Amino acid sequence: MAKRSIIKYFLIFVLIVGAVAAYFGYELYQKIFGSGVDLKGKQTEWLYIEKGGSSDEVLQKIEDKGFVKDMELMRWVAGRKNLVNHIYPGRYKLRNGMSINSLIDLLRSGSHTPSRVIFSFARTAEDLAGRATRSISADSIELLKLLEDINVQTRYGFNENTFMSMYIPNTYEFNWATTAEEFVERMAKEYKRFWKNEQRSEQAQKIGLTQSEVTTLASIVQAETNMAKDRPRIAGVYMNRLEKGIPLEADPTLVYALGDFNIRRVLNKHKKIKSPYNTYMNKGLPPGPILLPSIPYIDAVLNYEKHDYIFFCAKEDFSGYSNFAKTYKQHLRNAKKYQQALNKRKIYK
Repeated sequence: MAKRSIIKYFLIFVLIVGAVAAYFGYELYQKIFGSGVDLKGKQTEWLYIEKGGSSDEVLQKIEDKGFVKDMELMRWVAGRKNLVNHIYPGRYKLRNGMSINSLIDLLRSGSHTPSRVIFSFARTAEDLAGRATRSISADSIELLKLLEDINVQTRYGFNENTFMSMYIPNTYEFNWATTAEEFVERMAKEYKRFWKNEQRSEQAQKIGLTQSEVTTLASIVQAETNMAKDRPRIAGVYMNRLEKGIPLEADPTLVYALGDFNIRRVLNKHKKIKSPYNTYMNKGLPPGPILLPSIPYIDAVLNYEKHDYIFFCAKEDFSGYSNFAKTYKQHLRNAKKYQQALNKRKIYK
């Protein structure tokens, strides 16, 4: 009888211990696999991991941000899953309510979300460095140093005037942790890919311009108009001038040479500036692009309109379109109408 009682109580004890273990095991399971990330009312948040970042630094950043409810458990799971040897730079998208286990797996996988780097316009290396580094970790000052480094320019087959033509305005996907050096290397590959297009490379040879010269002329055309219809026609005017040995006389090159981009009206005094970018005083193309032209302008130069126009100027209605002329006499009439319109609007500089 006594033996049966002992067995009975032992079984009850085992059941109680099992129940307690099951309860705490379930609780632990819930904490690890249940909702463990609290983004304080936000549905998503970004976690940024720099190159060379350690697991301790990442976990500390998560704790400082207050992303996880139980950091002690987070560290325990991270240890069990060997996070220390699986840290990859980039930006990671955290979702409110995701589990600690899912967060650890996300970091271990290296499944970062690419950053979209968009630069559709830039006049100078400073502009490009500032715009390009808005969405990646590369420092704008470090990138600017590379853009102005003669050794870097030469390495990629350019010089100080043409190096900017290597950067084709577009939307690109980068790892957020991209360095300045990696950005330049990637853009060199994108440049080669862009010009690897047989139609573009063959067309450049056909019209007698190098790739950098195409970009330089495209930059002038873009500075002259934002009207799609006028792009190839204006490109044709400049090609006619190049073929005839006539100075381009492109006002935007004077603005670039002066460095004053607020100028709305180019005056005779501006035409006297001593600069290789003064296309009134110097024949041919300037040494390099005056801005980074977008792809449609590059293609407009490659496929310029063949015509007999030698002159053009903005229309007096300020529509954005241009009046074209085959003779200087006709051009003077067009220019006079535009100058009168500028005077009427009191635009004197």
